[in-house]
Amino acid sequence: MTKIDIISGFLGAGKTTLIKKLLSEAFAGEQVVLIENEFGEIGIDGGFLKESGVEIREMNSGCICCSLVGDFGKSLREVVDTYHPDRILIEPSGVGKLSDVIKAVQGVQEEIDAQLNSFTTVVDVTKCRIYRKNFGEFFSNQIEYAGAVILSRTDKAKPEKIEESVALLRELNDKAPFITTPIARLSGKKILETMEASKSLEEELLDEIICPECGHHHEEGECCGHEHDHEHGHHHDHDHEEHEHHHDHDHEDHGHHHDHDHGDHDHHHDHAGHHHADDVFTSWGRETIHTYTKDQISNILKELEADNSFGNVLRAKGMVAGEDGEWIYFDMVPEEHEVRTGAPEYTGRICVIGAELNEDKLAELFGLA
Repeated sequence: MTKIDIISGFLGAGKTTLIKKLLSEAFAGEQVVLIENEFGEIGIDGGFLKESGVEIREMNSGCICCSLVGDFGKSLREVVDTYHPDRILIEPSGVGKLSDVIKAVQGVQEEIDAQLNSFTTVVDVTKCRIYRKNFGEFFSNQIEYAGAVILSRTDKAKPEKIEESVALLRELNDKAPFITTPIARLSGKKILETMEASKSLEEELLDEIICPECGHHHEEGECCGHEHDHEHGHHHDHDHEEHEHHHDHDHEDHGHHHDHDHGDHDHHHDHAGHHHADDVFTSWGRETIHTYTKDQISNILKELEADNSFGNVLRAKGMVAGEDGEWIYFDMVPEEHEVRTGAPEYTGRICVIGAELNEDKLAELFGLA
């Protein structure tokens, strides 16, 4: 089965740089076909990628998402039948709508031995506001339908500019992971894993939570039959409902399906006395580009353990950028914590799981208030 990955973004956003990195680091050993669609008469990027050993099929008579939908299907079938590739990368014209490209792939994937695997948008962090203003719906559509958003130029932009751009883009898509770490610092495999939407930190923690009542680990986020006295609010900074995109793509194939729904909490109990973990526990989490030192993180965790005014904290976990360029990973359970260095993550992530959490105090503790 051929995987199809769509990488969209406006001209100059950094799509070609990303593709070259994926080809050398994430797709090494795979047979990959790149389908480029340049808007206009002449494709300018075709020759640039030939050195990577990728078969280039340029379609220059228009844009995939409008006049080329029919030809696109024929081209896709021809590519699969001729090359039988492991993967097809589609780089649509920057002025196209991502939703239409997704629809075009979906329209033919049933007829060929191929499946839509991911759809990612690359955005220049320094141009978000002006592009949204100047390109309106075309820019917004690329963000709204993205399964992952990669911010380029974050190594050159000021932190305030990055935070402003993330806030603006989150208005359009509050579901997808946003890669804010410069892609040169990430491995191609980490980028691909994020594009394919790995589990959120909250889901990971809920899956491995230890019940304070019985001391057991509960699979699939299911808790035991013990009665719990407290009621918990379920406010989350990022709503973890399933993606409500307006295309028919089944997100379950791409890691977007969550075993616990954080929307209207219509939880189904299979038998009396059993609860889902998110009926019992509450969580607080943030994505952040804030930098820390190991000592700062260690002191934060000590304070979290010692001061019960933050709530009944059962787990804390995160990976954040260090001030010296290293990445700091931390993990905490009551009376025990670990701080270490690790590989760069796609963005800084912090999650705290517990009961009756004081979210304002937690934000203040981590310097994010």
